[in-house]
Amino acid sequence: MVTDEVAGSFKPAKATSGIKVADLDSESALTHRPGKEQVESTREMAEETIPLLVPQAKETIGDYEFGGKGGGWLAFSSLDFVGTTMASPSLFLQTSSFLTRFTQNPSPPSRQNLFASRHNIRCCSISATSSSSAPSKAFEIPWGCEIESLESASELQQWLSDSGLPPQKMGIERVDVGERGLVALKNIRKGEKLLFVPPSLVITADSEWSCAEAGNVMRRYSVPDWPLLATCLISEASLMKSSRWSRYISALPRQPYSLLYWTRSELDQYLAASQIRERAIERITDVTGTYNDLKIKIFSKYPELFPEEVFNMETFRWSFGILFSRLVRLPSMDGKVALVPWADMLNHSSEVETFLDFDKSSMGVVFTTDRSYQPGEQVFISYGKKSNGELLLSYGFVPKEGTNPNDSVELSMSLDKSDKCYKEKLEALQKHGLSSPQRFPLQITGWPLEMMAYAYLVVSPPDMSQKFDEVR
Repeated sequence: MVTDEVAGSFKPAKATSGIKVADLDSESALTHRPGKEQVESTREMAEETIPLLVPQAKETIGDYEFGGKGGGWLAFSSLDFVGTTMASPSLFLQTSSFLTRFTQNPSPPSRQNLFASRHNIRCCSISATSSSSAPSKAFEIPWGCEIESLESASELQQWLSDSGLPPQKMGIERVDVGERGLVALKNIRKGEKLLFVPPSLVITADSEWSCAEAGNVMRRYSVPDWPLLATCLISEASLMKSSRWSRYISALPRQPYSLLYWTRSELDQYLAASQIRERAIERITDVTGTYNDLKIKIFSKYPELFPEEVFNMETFRWSFGILFSRLVRLPSMDGKVALVPWADMLNHSSEVETFLDFDKSSMGVVFTTDRSYQPGEQVFISYGKKSNGELLLSYGFVPKEGTNPNDSVELSMSLDKSDKCYKEKLEALQKHGLSSPQRFPLQITGWPLEMMAYAYLVVSPPDMSQKFDEVR
């Protein structure tokens, strides 16, 4: 999910080569090692496919870059697709198989007093670094609902219908895949467009805030889309029913299933053999750094607009958890990132290849089905071709074992610095946007030809130096 600004400096995030994927656990990786015949076949294929050209570096789904270790305003290089159901560490273990125009209120309620009611929930501490400022403690989030709540979701649908959402062929129900999901109410044909959420019901960085002064301050500081939307979400939530978006926020989970809520010990224990562990720690650290950046540069200067009782690490953990799981990039809206109410109730399936986008002819956010649905069947979209690790990192769930054909393990390859032709080989790689080391995705079904070409370059002797530039 993601914008292209980088915290502080706002430089473009660097793209990486190939597909950025997460790894399986070490046991699974060993289980699917190729045999001797496969290795020989790979060698022969590599020799037949040389010379190849390694593709130019390109933007990757789910990859991101921040403004600096331990701090900086969030920025990403590409966008995950909208998601819903997330998983806590315990559920993760138990199931290995798996803004627009606001109504201005002349006298909104006092934000400082909002946290004196509602039920307590316990948020895990961010302990990724010793400098983490969020201790483990009981904290009250006075908005949202239990993740499986249908009542709040039904009220959301009624509000959306009253606000311009056309009649739907789907309704929200409890489902097997995800706690809540959209289920077909009528026969749905393959190739049929659904949803048609109008722009007035889509929240983007350009949307107006109920507290217009707070929104104007954030924009004066040129805050990038992600932290801007995270702050906007908290601002609207804190106004409760005074916000136009109160029905939407009431239907959001009070505590989203997200790795942002995992403790360091949980990350160490459950992701010990996964490269996702380090990426999760980096994400937690950078979310903390983003909040600290905003607090120092903006919130502390305007305490009447951003009181710490409302804008704090715990509420930012919540808002970023919501964004990670629900924010989507809409290519036909100039690539804007957006929260799309109702559409974000759709769950993911690796068996479909349909995505959300803005349809200019109908002037609404839609998706086109790639299969038919009978009444009672859950309707799915794709969050992208992601490994189990990527899905866990961004959305907090893992599909049922063996159901994700995009699951993969990363293999890191590098040049030997003692190689007599190290300099020439490195220049050949850099010419095509590659580096040493370089990661490649390995799937049960095979491996990329680019990886074989890379391997061939690594082991090529000096007498082949004239052909180094041909390897791609």
